[in-house]
Amino acid sequence: MVEKKAQKKVKVYSTPVCPWCHKAKEFLKEHKIPFQDIDVAADKKAAQEMTEKSGQIGVPVIDIDGMIIVGYDVQALKKALDL
Repeated sequence: MVEKKAQKKVKVYSTPVCPWCHKAKEFLKEHKIPFQDIDVAADKKAAQEMTEKSGQIGVPVIDIDGMIIVGYDVQALKKALDL
Protein backbone atom coordinates (compact mmCIF):
# COMPACT_ATOMS: atom_id res chain seq x y z
CA MET A 1 0.00 0.00 0.00
CA VAL A 2 1.37 3.41 -0.98
CA GLU A 3 1.19 6.00 1.76
CA LYS A 4 -0.24 9.28 0.52
CA LYS A 5 1.81 12.30 1.50
CA ALA A 6 0.05 15.01 3.44
CA GLN A 7 -1.16 17.79 1.18
CA LYS A 8 0.94 20.91 1.49
CA LYS A 9 -0.82 24.23 2.03
CA VAL A 10 -0.11 26.45 -0.97
CA LYS A 11 -0.93 30.16 -1.35
CA VAL A 12 -0.18 32.12 -4.51
CA TYR A 13 -0.05 35.89 -4.10
CA SER A 14 -0.67 37.28 -7.56
CA THR A 15 -2.30 39.94 -9.73
CA PRO A 16 -4.62 39.36 -12.70
CA VAL A 17 -2.21 41.00 -15.19
CA CYS A 18 0.99 39.18 -14.14
CA PRO A 19 2.13 36.66 -16.79
CA TRP A 20 4.51 34.89 -14.36
CA CYS A 21 1.63 34.49 -11.90
CA HIS A 22 -0.39 32.74 -14.62
CA LYS A 23 2.57 30.45 -15.38
CA ALA A 24 2.98 29.56 -11.70
CA LYS A 25 -0.73 28.75 -11.33
CA GLU A 26 -0.69 26.67 -14.53
CA PHE A 27 2.28 24.72 -13.16
CA LEU A 28 0.36 23.97 -9.95
CA LYS A 29 -2.77 22.96 -11.90
CA GLU A 30 -0.73 20.66 -14.20
CA HIS A 31 0.65 18.89 -11.13
CA LYS A 32 -2.82 18.76 -9.50
CA ILE A 33 -1.67 20.85 -6.52
CA PRO A 34 -4.58 22.66 -4.87
CA PHE A 35 -3.79 26.27 -4.01
CA GLN A 36 -5.36 29.43 -2.69
CA ASP A 37 -5.08 32.27 -5.22
CA ILE A 38 -4.81 35.65 -3.52
CA ASP A 39 -5.24 38.75 -5.69
CA VAL A 40 -3.02 41.35 -4.03
CA ALA A 41 -4.24 44.02 -6.46
CA ALA A 42 -7.73 43.76 -4.95
CA ASP A 43 -6.80 42.86 -1.36
CA LYS A 44 -4.49 45.42 0.25
CA LYS A 45 -4.30 43.48 3.52
CA ALA A 46 -3.11 40.40 1.62
CA ALA A 47 -0.58 42.57 -0.25
CA GLN A 48 0.81 43.75 3.10
CA GLU A 49 0.91 40.14 4.38
CA MET A 50 2.80 39.09 1.22
CA THR A 51 5.34 41.89 1.66
CA GLU A 52 5.90 40.98 5.31
CA LYS A 53 6.45 37.29 4.42
CA SER A 54 8.73 37.84 1.43
CA GLY A 55 10.23 41.30 1.74
CA GLN A 56 9.09 41.74 -1.87
CA ILE A 57 6.41 43.80 -3.56
CA GLY A 58 6.68 41.90 -6.86
CA VAL A 59 4.48 38.93 -7.72
CA PRO A 60 4.12 36.03 -7.76
CA VAL A 61 5.02 35.14 -4.21
CA ILE A 62 4.24 31.50 -3.44
CA ASP A 63 3.93 30.26 0.13
CA ILE A 64 4.25 26.47 0.45
CA ASP A 65 3.84 25.47 4.10
CA GLY A 66 5.72 28.62 5.13
CA MET A 67 8.49 28.25 2.52
CA ILE A 68 8.47 31.45 0.45
CA ILE A 69 9.29 31.36 -3.26
CA VAL A 70 9.52 34.69 -5.04
CA GLY A 71 8.80 34.61 -8.76
CA TYR A 72 8.13 31.64 -11.01
CA ASP A 73 11.01 29.32 -10.10
CA VAL A 74 10.24 25.82 -11.41
CA GLN A 75 13.14 24.13 -9.60
CA ALA A 76 12.23 25.72 -6.26
CA LEU A 77 8.57 24.77 -6.75
CA LYS A 78 9.46 21.15 -7.55
CA LYS A 79 11.73 20.93 -4.53
CA ALA A 80 9.19 22.52 -2.15
CA LEU A 81 6.39 20.28 -3.45
CA ASP A 82 8.49 17.08 -3.55
CA LEU A 83 7.88 16.66 -7.31
